[in-house]
Amino acid sequence: MHSELIEIRTGDRETVVDLTSEVETFLAGLGGDAPAEGLLNVFVPHATAGVAVIETGAGSDTDLLAALRELLPGDDRWRHRHGSPGHGRDHVLPAIVPPSVSIPVIDGRPALGTWQSICLVDTNIDNPVRSVRLSLLTDTV
Repeated sequence: MHSELIEIRTGDRETVVDLTSEVETFLAGLGGDAPAEGLLNVFVPHATAGVAVIETGAGSDTDLLAALRELLPGDDRWRHRHGSPGHGRDHVLPAIVPPSVSIPVIDGRPALGTWQSICLVDTNIDNPVRSVRLSLLTDTV
């Protein structure tokens, strides 16, 4: 298995960050005699962020954040109360947007659909930097 931890700056507001180019760079760096093949896992080791495979750039990322605001309002209803107001919702987010996804890698590239991107979803304004673990499991038989 090949694994690397990268840092992503998310800033001080809710965001969807496209990780696809970072994933492609990771896979290209594995090089060797043949392009990498296997199963890529993208994992966010945080209790308040998730990973999604969605279309970006056409409004879907903004729509996702709007839907999460409706589903998980940033108000004082949450029992988990440390951090900024409504922060308890951030701890529920990974039950809706999971902290990892697995994607096939074929010929050194993630086997994504035409409009799909691998994205970090972060509604937690208290943590401006996130770690993302990229791990490629290859067949060594």
